[in-house]
Amino acid sequence: MADARHSCHSPPARVGAGFCSLNPAFFTPNTGFTLIEILVVMLIVAVLAAALVIAVGGTSQRQLANTTERFQALLGHACGEAELTGREIGAVIAADGYAFRRLDGDGWHAMGRNDELRPRSWPNGVRLQFTRDGRPLELAAPGDATPQIVCFSSGEMTPFALVLALGDSPARYRLQGGDDGTLKIQRIESP
Repeated sequence: MADARHSCHSPPARVGAGFCSLNPAFFTPNTGFTLIEILVVMLIVAVLAAALVIAVGGTSQRQLANTTERFQALLGHACGEAELTGREIGAVIAADGYAFRRLDGDGWHAMGRNDELRPRSWPNGVRLQFTRDGRPLELAAPGDATPQIVCFSSGEMTPFALVLALGDSPARYRLQGGDDGTLKIQRIESP
């Protein structure tokens, strides 16, 4: 029986019962791409094209959805904090933005500027419809400290509906708050 080390470096020689196929000199290099590689590249191009279409075509709609979801999350956070701290927290809704207030012994006070519940602005061009029990509510005037929505320490909340629209987007989003503290977002298509 020949030395296995020696036979692998020479032309194919019989080593035991099989041939030595580990010699790189006997591999033929493949040229071109495999079908898998082509499919992977096509998939990457398709994903990038879809991302571009979404980024260009749905900018205002995505911005409106993000704004609605952010407000829902912050209001939910405020209600959770009201339950944990045992102190009511309210939201003041104005045409240009919203702010959260905490009820202390002598009235409603602004939250800290570095707090999660700091004042925020709506994106430019946002239109709001604010209702309670089907009746329109006035948006807060600048400097108004009285909240229209209150998260109670008991877990309850002032019921409301807030519809947001932005620019020329046909979609609108309705955020509805129930008296049990639930918050639901519904997308509404304009006719």
